[in-house]
Amino acid sequence: MTTLMIDSQFFYSLITSVFIGGVAGYLGSLMVTKRMALVGDAVGHIALPGVALAVVYNFNIILGAFISLMIGILVIWLFKTGTNLHTEALTGIVFAASIAIAFLLLPSGDLETVLIGDITKINAADVVISVFFSIIIFLILKKIFPKMILATLSDDLALSQKINVKKYDLIYLVIIGVIVALGIKILGSLLIGALVVIPASASRNVSRNMFEYSYGGMLIGIISCILGVALFSIIGFPAGPLIVLVSAIIFLITFLLKK
Repeated sequence: MTTLMIDSQFFYSLITSVFIGGVAGYLGSLMVTKRMALVGDAVGHIALPGVALAVVYNFNIILGAFISLMIGILVIWLFKTGTNLHTEALTGIVFAASIAIAFLLLPSGDLETVLIGDITKINAADVVISVFFSIIIFLILKKIFPKMILATLSDDLALSQKINVKKYDLIYLVIIGVIVALGIKILGSLLIGALVVIPASASRNVSRNMFEYSYGGMLIGIISCILGVALFSIIGFPAGPLIVLVSAIIFLITFLLKK
């Protein structure tokens, strides 16, 4: 029975991380192109108040992270539409306030789990939620990808093509928030940004066009998660840092290949 439980937990962790890692790598290719690579890391910290409340009141931290992120992203978007500040600056303001709130709420004993994740707490419901939303997000991203790239090149050019830049910016920010919420249990709020940035950056090193770049980021994200979870099952170190280290090694390999 114990072996069966261990095998089930490994399966849950692997499936969840593969789907989230893949779509995070795909999203990352857009974020790196838009020069918003660090936004994913900052958004991870915006999830902290919700995660802290989930820990204190014992409900699913994915739900807590999602609520906190949606509030934070709405605040960022509202400020962006009313000021000349860039998304990075507004995200930094909200993320700093979120950290302050979280540390007032969070018991110190749960700090490590919240910051770097714990895949042993992934259950069957988390798998279903993660797979479902990962597929939905991928399909939405695939549809809006060309429009977001065009808006990145020029807002005026996007407007000339009747693209509602503000609407797509909101969709884009919500997608980032959902990915961060889903990835909290795997990498925690401290490391989730790496799963978005590093695979995409590694793919960019060896890609010749946008197709290879975006799907290469997805593939590297998947490989990083598979190897990270496998190493966790062998040596017992936390899976989150192992996934990040694997993706960093892949980035180094692609950097050397580029040279």
